[in-house]
Amino acid sequence: MMYPRLVLLQKLLAEDGAIFISIDDNEQANLKLVMDEIFGASNFVDNIIWQKIFAPKNTAKYFSANHDFIIVFAKNKENWIRNPLKRTEEQNARYNNPDNDHRGVWTSGDLSARNSYSLGIYPITTPSGRVIDGPPKGTFWRVAKEKFNSLDQDGRIWWGKEKNNVPRLKRFLTEIQEGIVPQTIWLNTEVGNTQDAKKEFNKILHDNELKFDTPKPSTLIERVLEIASDKDSMVLDGFAGSGTTAHAVLNLNKQDGGNRKFILIEMEDYAETITAERVKRVMNGYADKEGTGGSFDFYTLGQSLFDEQGELNEDVPIEKIRSYIWYSETKTAYTPAQTPAVNGKAAYLGIAGQTAYYFYWNPGKATCLNIQWLRNLKTDAEQHVIYADNCTLNKTQLAKYNITFKKIPRDITKL
Repeated sequence: MMYPRLVLLQKLLAEDGAIFISIDDNEQANLKLVMDEIFGASNFVDNIIWQKIFAPKNTAKYFSANHDFIIVFAKNKENWIRNPLKRTEEQNARYNNPDNDHRGVWTSGDLSARNSYSLGIYPITTPSGRVIDGPPKGTFWRVAKEKFNSLDQDGRIWWGKEKNNVPRLKRFLTEIQEGIVPQTIWLNTEVGNTQDAKKEFNKILHDNELKFDTPKPSTLIERVLEIASDKDSMVLDGFAGSGTTAHAVLNLNKQDGGNRKFILIEMEDYAETITAERVKRVMNGYADKEGTGGSFDFYTLGQSLFDEQGELNEDVPIEKIRSYIWYSETKTAYTPAQTPAVNGKAAYLGIAGQTAYYFYWNPGKATCLNIQWLRNLKTDAEQHVIYADNCTLNKTQLAKYNITFKKIPRDITKL
């Protein structure tokens, strides 16, 4: 796993965003330490167990490993709010209305608990006249006698059809929170398994000569997105693999009319033949599946900005470097047409806010920020950020002209 890409995701995540990383048992401890360092240990949310295999491996020497971990971190845990999961038909089926209560369907819960409660010991008389001396041995009623009587008067106590059972508390579907709290064990029957993932992959790319050994089921990633995204989220996947994340995003958009977008990063040579091809077929439709619609752009990495010695790569076009510097400073796109060289110097990048930016660099020749060069500046900006190889101005002179000097390549931001 390429841990540097975690740093990129940490920089790109929104302030209240979250990251879910799926790993196997061998990677868990190491990656947890890395993520603690990048995101901060206080932003660790939880560790989810995914049942990736449902059948035991009889050839296993010690144990048949049938799970992976999904480690959850937030960019800012205090601000991150996870979504509840939708209630399933099976869960809703547990609610009914045998007494035709006007508040709708309900289910019942135990009124006794093991936690000691000083007011939780008292006898109860059922509507049929049977006296229940108290809760089961070793337990306590959850509420005091007065509260119990109030609940009973409000029709929130269920005594059974014969009005003779130990009382239970009625919980109405209309009064509980919308959706359910996600749990930390995800069964394969809920989110799919590796066998499901391979079947799904083969169904989409059945005519592709290239194979992918470790795809994830799209239903697994849909569960992640249900919890961590909204309809307009930007979803980042720094380890795109077979393109399952894009598949899940497109599926959810089709289901709920959302406008989620995705950014996939894949460094292997199958990025176009497998990853992008899968996304394309999901959009257009495959086998018996109707297409989700949508579109995407495919980009390949250019030359590295820095060479092996850490110096700026002179083979990279100068406008690409200028564009990078501008974006690293302003977080806005660089358009040469919008930044004319008003002072007649090629180093000028433009003004953002009240700051003018300069990138003074000549391949194969050292540049120096000095008084002579400074005399040519004619911008009206309040502040100046100037990149150069060297600087002969002292701190007093830099402060006098409101200049922040940044040394090339040392001070160039590296994502």
